[in-house]
Amino acid sequence: MDPSSLNSPELEQFINQEKQKAMVNEMIGKLTAACWDKCITGTPGSKFSSSETTCLTNCAQRYMDMSLLIMKRLQQ
Repeated sequence: MDPSSLNSPELEQFINQEKQKAMVNEMIGKLTAACWDKCITGTPGSKFSSSETTCLTNCAQRYMDMSLLIMKRLQQ
């Protein structure tokens, strides 16, 4: 492997993309854990109840809104 290729723009772009994928996967894992614990109180059946579906939807939306707000604040 050519040592000069280790500092290439393509490699840097690839690394940044992989970091972003890892961050998204981590965020999805945290969102799933938090909303599942909050909204699914019993043993889940084959389908979610309407209240569980509403809770999961609202929880995920609030989580995403807060994550975006925090990212915007940190960028300022």
